[in-house]
Amino acid sequence: MSRHENEIDVAVEDPRWEGVAPDLEAFVADAVEAALAIVPPGGPIEISLVLTDDAAVQELNRTWRGKDKPTNVLSFPNEQPHGGGPRLLGDVVLAYDTLLRESAEQSKPLGHHLAHLVVHGTLHLLGHDHELGDAEADAMEALEVAALRRLGVPDPYGDAAG
Repeated sequence: MSRHENEIDVAVEDPRWEGVAPDLEAFVADAVEAALAIVPPGGPIEISLVLTDDAAVQELNRTWRGKDKPTNVLSFPNEQPHGGGPRLLGDVVLAYDTLLRESAEQSKPLGHHLAHLVVHGTLHLLGHDHELGDAEADAMEALEVAALRRLGVPDPYGDAAG
C-alpha cells in the first residue's frame, strides 16, 4: 500500500488479523504514518509489516535474538546504506496470539494495542531503543504516546504509571 511518498507494505500471514480492523492495511499504514509524523525520517521511506502468529515470531526471535519464545513485536532495521529512492527502514513483525492475550490482560481494545505495537516497532526502525536505559525508554514512550494521540488512541502507559 502506498501512502503519500512512503511505501508501506503489509503482509497478512494469519487470517485472524482481518478481524482487528475493517480496513486492516490502511489501519496499520495510518499507525506507521503517525510514528513518522512524530519522528520524521527525512524523506520517503519503505517499510514492511508482517502480521503473523506466535509460532512464526518465536522462530524469528530464536534465530535472531537467541530467545526461544514468542513476543508481541520484532523490528529488523535495514543496515544497508541508502541509495536512491525511498529509504528502506526495515521490517516489523507482529504476533497475533501474543497481541490478543496482552490486549485482554491489559483490558485494551485490540485495535489500540495493534496501533501501539506498530508505532513501537516503527520507532525501533527509526533508531529508538527502550532497552538502552531509563532515559531512552522514557523518551520512546513519550514519542509513542504522541503518535498514538494522533490516532485517537489513549496513552497505553497511563494505567501502568499508577
